[in-house]
Amino acid sequence: MVGGAISAIIPQSIEETWRLSTMIVEAGLAPQALVGREPAEDAGDDAWKRWGKKGTSAVAIVIMSGAERGLPPMVALRSFTVIGGKPALYGDGLINVVRKSGRAKSVELGYLRDATKEALLNLGLSKDVVAQMNTVDERTIGWCKAVRADTGEMKVEAYSVADAKQAGLWDERPTRRGTTWIDGKKVWGEVPNDSSWFRHPKRMKQWRAGGFCLRELFGDVLGGVRDEFEAREIAGDLIEHDDEPAPKARLIPPSPPKPPSPDAPTGIDTIPDNGFDKDVEGMHDGAEVAEREPFDYGQGKAFNYGKFFEDLQIGLISTQSEAEVEDIWTEFDVEARFQNDADSRSLADQIKARRLTAISSHGG
Repeated sequence: MVGGAISAIIPQSIEETWRLSTMIVEAGLAPQALVGREPAEDAGDDAWKRWGKKGTSAVAIVIMSGAERGLPPMVALRSFTVIGGKPALYGDGLINVVRKSGRAKSVELGYLRDATKEALLNLGLSKDVVAQMNTVDERTIGWCKAVRADTGEMKVEAYSVADAKQAGLWDERPTRRGTTWIDGKKVWGEVPNDSSWFRHPKRMKQWRAGGFCLRELFGDVLGGVRDEFEAREIAGDLIEHDDEPAPKARLIPPSPPKPPSPDAPTGIDTIPDNGFDKDVEGMHDGAEVAEREPFDYGQGKAFNYGKFFEDLQIGLISTQSEAEVEDIWTEFDVEARFQNDADSRSLADQIKARRLTAISSHGG
């Protein structure tokens, strides 16, 4: 039969929400930002169950967050992400929620490059704000103008190149430090910069202006939900990189190494000597680490602690977010490698903590 009405399936209880979320996760339709990377095929049933429960819970929370703002489940799944444990809206999702609320008379976004002060005033920015926009970076902006239908209030926000630089978001590098696959081996080197601020700078400035404008003008509609970019700043993930997917095969951890002697290092600043004269951070900026082949650290008495901790620290220095730190941590398989070696695990934890602190300080 034809002619039936088309409508979304809307869960009516927490059980129905959980069932729908389970279907989405098992079908592989849940965004990786919500569920994380799948465990390795040989990770074991417990690892897969933990991943499934966490992923299903994240999808369920997104569906419920969308329902509070009038979005059907699948639309909410495309509009929301979870950053730092909190739901956040993508740029177009933010606009979608505001427009569906019926309280927006108009929402406009645009871009101006080295705009004249007359053009900035005509856009609706205040005289005091325009008077301080004296450089090209300050006058190159993404803008958002919105008007409420119920009260008639209007709001105009601009986000400039200067704003992005001050926030630590601007990224003009054509390449960045990262890992790539060469002849079946994962090596360190220069890879194309996949930062959104490098690839789509105009759109990113518009999204940031839109986030500030709509959150202030339609706070009653959004209910405190932030846009993804502001949420990433708060979480310390300033510049996002889409890492190349790792192969499914999981590295087999070596046999637990012999515990270090009492003279083994216990602090971050005393990385074991491995024959290199330069410190790790200095090497990161030079040509010496252009490509690093996978290294066999050995087992038992032959385990090379110095080489392992140096490579771990070099790997972590290149990270820009907590997610990237966790990827490197998993790649080095620290937890399995040092499961019976408390001193070495403590040192690895300190190196990781230092990098997370550095990332968080940038966010602050």
